[in-house]
Amino acid sequence: MRDGVVYRPVRMGQMRAGMTRGADGVIYVRSSETLGAYPRAMTDVLAQWAGQAPEALFLADRGADGEWRRLSYGQAWAKVQALAAALLDAELSAERPLLILSGNEIEHALLGYAAMLVGVPHAPVSPAYSLVSRDHAKLKHIVGLLNPGMVYASDGARFAPAIAAAIGPDVPVVVRTTPIAGRPSHLWSELAETAITPAVAQAHDAVTPDTVAKLLFTSGSTGMPKAVITTQRMLTCNQEMIRTALAFLGDAPPVMVDWMPWNHVAGGSHNLGIALYNGGSLYIDDGVATPEGIKRTVRNLEEIAPTLYFNVPKGYELLVEHLADNARLRETFFSRMQVMQYAGASLAQHVWDGLDAAALAATGERIRIISGYGSTETAPFAFTTTWTVDRAGLVGLPAAGLEVKLVPSAEKLELRLRGPNVTPGYWKQADKTAEAFDEEGYYKIGDAMKFADPDNLSAGFVFDGRVTEDFKLATGTWVNMGGVRGGAIAIGAPLLRDLVLTGLDRNYIAALVFPDLQACRRLAGLDAAASGADIVAHPTVRAAFQERFDALAAKATGSASHIARAIILADPPALDAGEVTDKGSINQRAVLAARPQLFADLYRDPAPHHVLTFARKAN
Repeated sequence: MRDGVVYRPVRMGQMRAGMTRGADGVIYVRSSETLGAYPRAMTDVLAQWAGQAPEALFLADRGADGEWRRLSYGQAWAKVQALAAALLDAELSAERPLLILSGNEIEHALLGYAAMLVGVPHAPVSPAYSLVSRDHAKLKHIVGLLNPGMVYASDGARFAPAIAAAIGPDVPVVVRTTPIAGRPSHLWSELAETAITPAVAQAHDAVTPDTVAKLLFTSGSTGMPKAVITTQRMLTCNQEMIRTALAFLGDAPPVMVDWMPWNHVAGGSHNLGIALYNGGSLYIDDGVATPEGIKRTVRNLEEIAPTLYFNVPKGYELLVEHLADNARLRETFFSRMQVMQYAGASLAQHVWDGLDAAALAATGERIRIISGYGSTETAPFAFTTTWTVDRAGLVGLPAAGLEVKLVPSAEKLELRLRGPNVTPGYWKQADKTAEAFDEEGYYKIGDAMKFADPDNLSAGFVFDGRVTEDFKLATGTWVNMGGVRGGAIAIGAPLLRDLVLTGLDRNYIAALVFPDLQACRRLAGLDAAASGADIVAHPTVRAAFQERFDALAAKATGSASHIARAIILADPPALDAGEVTDKGSINQRAVLAARPQLFADLYRDPAPHHVLTFARKAN
């Protein structure tokens, strides 16, 4: 209850942990919850639900006519076995895995499970590496690392340039539509009609919990993407961890509407996995967290009432704008909602308040909002709250079966993790694998955590930024980049999308700001034809950023928390220049390297006109 208004009742699991202290200030934290038994493989779960509830809806997506295409568990199991036979006929193996270039759709999911069924790894990669990149450098790197035995792309025509640039002519290509002109390619529908032979069951019997299920690529924010080995054990135990925390998943099959891309661990392992593990239904949302893409999401959420909803903070921000004035969306969205979860960044207060107001208007109840933490290497579920989040950065307590090690590093506690959901390493990169684990076998994730309440472990942990991102000013003062960056993004929303902080060995912190150009354009009253340069130079936009950063400067307690100067960038970060990953994460070093003149301008005296300055009040 808050402000006299109750939260909708929902059964949540317990999150308890114990703590011990080792030498040199090292702290060990382990979940006190018992991790239940989990299946050998996710394909065993698919077979189970096909037997128990063959008519139940598993997957749905929008067809070419805009209507929902629906697939039951029984239909999925039959198709997966036929596709698996086709993969065996093509002699795919661990050394010749399946590479998937295109995004979320029924055919993608079934091919992935077909590969799992017969012990063949599959690697879904970002469509941006094929459709946005011009040099296809990351795709070529991935192909060289994997040596794929087959490639799938939904629309052959759209992916033809990337395939021509990166895929050898001897590699079979499978498409759902539009075979590639001048290149032999197979239709997915043909593979799905392959006769099921005893070899499929034999290959499935040989699958173990240690069999590689998929290879998921890191974002490449610090170089070329690495292939994270994801085993069957990682997938199944992680789902059991999730159900232990979100106990209501065991009460009734969930209904989900989700757009999160399957080449990322959150969409393809966490969210799709929740639907399958609990016999639920996943409606594949063809929207995305952009001003135009959210309109498709709204259409889908007007029709389908989810019981559990995941999104990134930007997605929630865009959704709130529609919830406020769309009664049909509001009523449907909240009618069966049990929990909303976000991760990846902090949820701005105005977004939180908007979700709260919309839920109250629709139901008279509040809906629980929780947050969590994990990575590709942890499958991804590692931490969560089972209580409503009330502060930015709170990630809760470790999952059942997970061990946590906190190692003092400068002024922070570096997080390391060990458990059955943690990857054994990186595909064909033994050196990277060795670097990633310490002498006790804990995975070094590179992030820092701090106690939400140093005197109360049950209050959970707060994300404390990347260990390697902090830097010292010329005064020798440490800058907690995660904290400063988070404060700036929070106060700059919704006009600010992201920013890069500078200041190493300098006298003050400065920032290169990536604005939300659409939000800034609307603020300035400019039409859709306005260029980025016109938008960021507009007096109204400059005044808005001046006001927000002045307010931030007024709250600064010293040079380590004071952003003194900033430049609003007219151009978005470039994928091919390595400034941004396919999931939108900013590569700080790449941005500074690609824009040396702007970096220099931040420290010129007097400050050029395009540099905004923010004075800190004297204490």
